[in-house]
Amino acid sequence: MSVNLSGRSFLKLLDFTPEEIYYLLSLAHDLKKKKKAGESTCYLEGKNIALIFEKTSTRTRCSFEVGGHDLGMGVTYLAPGTSQLGDKESLKDTALVLGRMFDGIEYRGFGQNRVETLAKYSGVPVWNGLTTEFHPTQMLADVMTMQENFGEDLSGRKLTFMGDAGNNVGNSLMVVCAKLGIDFCACGPKESMPKPELIKTCQEIAKQSGAHLTFTEDVDEGAKDASVLYTDIWVSMGEPEELWAKRIKTMKPYQVNKQVMEKAAPDAIFMHCLPSFHDRNTTISEQVYEKYGLPELEVSNEVFEGPQSKVFDEAENRMHTIKAVMYATLKDPD
Repeated sequence: MSVNLSGRSFLKLLDFTPEEIYYLLSLAHDLKKKKKAGESTCYLEGKNIALIFEKTSTRTRCSFEVGGHDLGMGVTYLAPGTSQLGDKESLKDTALVLGRMFDGIEYRGFGQNRVETLAKYSGVPVWNGLTTEFHPTQMLADVMTMQENFGEDLSGRKLTFMGDAGNNVGNSLMVVCAKLGIDFCACGPKESMPKPELIKTCQEIAKQSGAHLTFTEDVDEGAKDASVLYTDIWVSMGEPEELWAKRIKTMKPYQVNKQVMEKAAPDAIFMHCLPSFHDRNTTISEQVYEKYGLPELEVSNEVFEGPQSKVFDEAENRMHTIKAVMYATLKDPD
């Protein structure tokens, strides 16, 4: 049976079957080949999309903008604080207005309920560029990067997330691994694991796909036989600076460094959704160094810039996978 996602919103991967996810990935690989070959992909010429950003972004914004232009669409960017959203106008009213002007809407911001509200009332496909709970476009880029390194079939491979596995990236990695039969390991402090209800949901999904889900505080167990070691910054966007001291203390044992990489599978790769505090070359990382004496945080610079690191392939693949999502949901039904 052919897959048809025309008119669908892309809010979380729990809403999609493995076949639908693989369809999006196949589209992304094809679009990447065409991009590299310089082939035109203006399949959606005449359509217009709005990008709502309540949180700032580099990769997500650029991926949607470049992807939209590559598909022939007009793109309107609404930066944080530049629209009436949530201040003078409700989310529902904003959805009703934008849905009459645009063919698709991207949202990057806070609670999952906000992107769900946009999808409910806008009447057009809505795409989740990041919420507090989930980051589904990142997951497609991550799986695409794994396929480029290990082949199309990833079943039985092990992906270990080191650190705060209860954040939006950790949550979403657990979901996509459970869907696609990839073994998932959350390795971090007990209090930083995904919520029990999401774990239960993913365990039920994993029974169908054959994935194994593991939750451990032991770095050796987490890294053992892993094909992918994945991590994220220790303090997420929008969280107060006061959290740094506590997070550094609890997360420091889960830094991905050379010694941890050596515990993984011989062909293991390192992945990170970015941005990363792997050196002192940002304002925040220099402040952390001055206050806590740490020149590197969630990953050592040796690993980040080493041969096993695929972080910039992963970043580029955000564009190709986001382009696939937009095309699949906005194209005319077959």
